[in-house]
Amino acid sequence: MGCPDWPKCFGSWVPPTSINQLPADYKEKFAAIRDAKNKKFARYLNVFGFESTANAILNDKSILVEADFNVAKTWIEYLNRIVGVIIGFLIIAVFVLSFRLRKEHKSWFWISLATLITVIVQGWFGSIVVSTNLTSWTITIHMLMAFVLVGLLIWLYEKSATPVHLSAAKYTRLLLVTAMILLIVQVLLGTEVRAAIDRVAGLLLPRESWIAEAGKDFLVHRSFSWIVVLVHAVLVYRLLKTSRA
Repeated sequence: MGCPDWPKCFGSWVPPTSINQLPADYKEKFAAIRDAKNKKFARYLNVFGFESTANAILNDKSILVEADFNVAKTWIEYLNRIVGVIIGFLIIAVFVLSFRLRKEHKSWFWISLATLITVIVQGWFGSIVVSTNLTSWTITIHMLMAFVLVGLLIWLYEKSATPVHLSAAKYTRLLLVTAMILLIVQVLLGTEVRAAIDRVAGLLLPRESWIAEAGKDFLVHRSFSWIVVLVHAVLVYRLLKTSRA
């Protein structure tokens, strides 16, 4: 993990470039911060009836294991957050504009509001991904919410754009939905592969043995990718055949 805290990174808005810029006890310090946040999150989970998940977070000591400082990972994560902030501000701007036009275009306003709420929740849940040390199920939810966010933005664009009438084969829409579902499933399988690799890496095995040790998770993910590619190739072919009415 590049940054052990959120929204700051190693306690600063601009992350360090050298371990010498960090205190000697930085691992203990940020582990304590994440522990406090996890306890608070666990209380929320208990309120909504997810006691087993809450207990798993509180009892998994590996969650509080701090990784060694890695400047490359730190700045990759920092840049990812900057992109997220820019997207967030753009979505706020879109919402403000849609609010001004809410009487003429109600659907724009409501979709923009849903998008704004989603990006806020996504940002908050990103902090949970960090505090739980990249737990596989939190990464999965984080990815799914990203798909929802993209879907809302596409929906908003479709509502606000000039209507275009297309002439396509009847099964093209079914093919499109199938391709979308397969892509989401592939991403979910990818999160499982990532979790499997994390487990193998924790055993301190040679890097060249990680894929073999990951077992069926990697094999299923790799094999399923051919189905995804094939369906999307057919979809692209059909879309190229689509003509405007």
